[in-house]
Amino acid sequence: MDIIAGLNTPQKEAVETIEGPILILAGPGSGKTRVITHRIAYLVKECGVRPRNILAVTFTNKAAREMGERLERLLGGSARELTLGTFHAICARILRQKGEEIGIDPHYVIYDDEDQLSLMKQVVVDVGTSMRFDPKQYPPRHFLSKVSTAKSQLVSPVQYPDQSYADKMVRQCYQRYEFLLGQSKALDFDDLIARTVQLFKERPETLARFQSRYHHVLVDEFQDTNIAQYVLTGQLAGKYRNICVVGDPDQSIYTWRQADIRNILKFEKDYPNAKVVLLEQNYRSTKNILAAADKVISVNVQRKKKKLWTDNEAGATIKVVLTHDEQEEAQFVVAEVERLVKERALSLKDCVVLYRVNAQSRVLEDAFVRFGVPYRIIGGTRFYQRREVKDMIAYLRLAVNPHDTVSLRRVINVPQRGIGQRTVGDLLNWCGDKGVGAYEALALAAGSDTEGPFTPRSRKVLAEFYSILKDLTGASKEQTASETLKMIIERTAYDKYLLEDEDGEDRWENIRELTTVTHKYDHLDGQESLTSFLEEATLATDIDNYDGKADAVTLTTLHQAKGLEFGAVFIVGMEDKVFPHARAFDDADEMEEERRLCYVGITRAKKLVYLLHAERRSFLGSTANNIPSQFLKDIPEHLISRAGTRSETGTPGASSLNGWVSKSPGLQEPVAAPAAVKLDLGLADRVRHEKFGEGVVVAIAPLSNDYQVTVAFRGAGVKKLILSYARLEKVG
Repeated sequence: MDIIAGLNTPQKEAVETIEGPILILAGPGSGKTRVITHRIAYLVKECGVRPRNILAVTFTNKAAREMGERLERLLGGSARELTLGTFHAICARILRQKGEEIGIDPHYVIYDDEDQLSLMKQVVVDVGTSMRFDPKQYPPRHFLSKVSTAKSQLVSPVQYPDQSYADKMVRQCYQRYEFLLGQSKALDFDDLIARTVQLFKERPETLARFQSRYHHVLVDEFQDTNIAQYVLTGQLAGKYRNICVVGDPDQSIYTWRQADIRNILKFEKDYPNAKVVLLEQNYRSTKNILAAADKVISVNVQRKKKKLWTDNEAGATIKVVLTHDEQEEAQFVVAEVERLVKERALSLKDCVVLYRVNAQSRVLEDAFVRFGVPYRIIGGTRFYQRREVKDMIAYLRLAVNPHDTVSLRRVINVPQRGIGQRTVGDLLNWCGDKGVGAYEALALAAGSDTEGPFTPRSRKVLAEFYSILKDLTGASKEQTASETLKMIIERTAYDKYLLEDEDGEDRWENIRELTTVTHKYDHLDGQESLTSFLEEATLATDIDNYDGKADAVTLTTLHQAKGLEFGAVFIVGMEDKVFPHARAFDDADEMEEERRLCYVGITRAKKLVYLLHAERRSFLGSTANNIPSQFLKDIPEHLISRAGTRSETGTPGASSLNGWVSKSPGLQEPVAAPAAVKLDLGLADRVRHEKFGEGVVVAIAPLSNDYQVTVAFRGAGVKKLILSYARLEKVG
């Protein structure tokens, strides 16, 4: 196989430049994943580099999985010798191997967001008592955010400033949080990076071994790295300096996760001999989509200029749609999706609805449910965050590390075994007084008739729980993850506990699915099986479970859509203070990031882009008349087709589809809806719908130039339909 066959000229240059630092500025849809995989294949096949000497870092497990599959097709089995994964996954493995050198227990557990919040709640109570402030007035998430920012900037608790009382509060919480993490033998997500950097700083001989191994370091999505990740990358590439970073400043949208756009902007300064390659040819979108995206992003200052271009057709114009409110906005989206599907222009899975914040999804979900259109959400309750799954994960973590206080508190009385909140409080207070962890205190209470402030009854149930944990920790050293999970279910009678609830069958199905997942680790020996499963389960993200094959419309935030592509993109809420977000109006840097987010959203589209804004919107507890998003003004009129249920002056306007002519191949010219819809239905009329069958009209509400008809169908339940699109037929 010719590794560079089919690559364009800049792509070939990026693949064949193998010595020294290289910055690849890759616009959306420019084939960057192909460049990275072919560059790795070129290093192995053409340059004789051993796969084990290559480190490739991605930002999601999904991206790592897809890259691994591509590399197996290019390199065969030798691709498995590569070090390929996310920053967190790679650092987790390094710390398992070498973390003991800086005092990290090899059986440490990783605390996810929910675990961190649970721990910080305890911290705020503890520190509030010592500093004499009311913990109810200070949300734990505030302190958690401050601590996360400090860790991502490699600022330790000792280094944290204490110039003000607010600083002192954060510093005290940070110190207490770290102490409790250590007591539980746990690390949080930020620790995985920061402690690896610490390991390499304090153990130069260990760093030297990793530097000698990795002759080539490649980092994808470099614009999303934080300071700690930037330092870590420099450490690993410090010997050979064959560092290849791929990214696009125009797609840097994760400042709230401490991503620092300056990392990619200053790369050439830190690596003066770096070669820069621009990937500007877009293979995804039409010319009109790229032109609109370019106009939006060109206003920004913090960027490296590039000009996306494509050999694709001009395509359809950008559809800017004005609706009366968020209800009409959602109904329009559903109706337009149904039209596209009916005309066979696109399938449901080709359509995505993007919004700025998760709270906007409720109205959209209601509309998709009412009209019976299949959809799926990225960013809902993840599988590993479901209550019953979290319970089992907590037990499994305790089997590996019984010192995990957060997990212990979660399941100490799940299923109920007579250990009430008072007994738990007594246990935690007592272990604090004795200066030991909860597990050590539990062992003391279980092994004595006098230790601790416990009644004979509470001591008995604590001893029973301790016995379960002791058996689990012993068995987990020899058993696989699936065997340990089976043992937990049997020892706790968790199946019986679940099935007693009304929704127990559904919850038990989740446990059965978890069992299926654990079987994937049966090929590993004993505790390695369980440790590997827990690590991957904790590091899983929403996007990792995205199924692009399911025929359903995708609903997700603009942030979650990064890395995906669709035939048609609907961006709702295009209004000032919604998108761009209200807080961006007081901060120029945040406004630039909002603009980058808009750019990312538009460039997810292959054929069609719909930008929707409402005349008024009920949102986050209030209703307001909104100004159209300033981003809409950046798009030239010749790239836009305007439509909607309202005109730009707020008066009834053209119908949602009237006058639109698609220029994309395979898309038929839409049928125009009437400018004024005649109402020939009344309450209690019997009607028939081609999909929902027969029903009775129970409500009629006027829209700007249409009607919303609520029908109670015999088999399909109550549906709210737009009259001009519902094609209701009177019966009798």
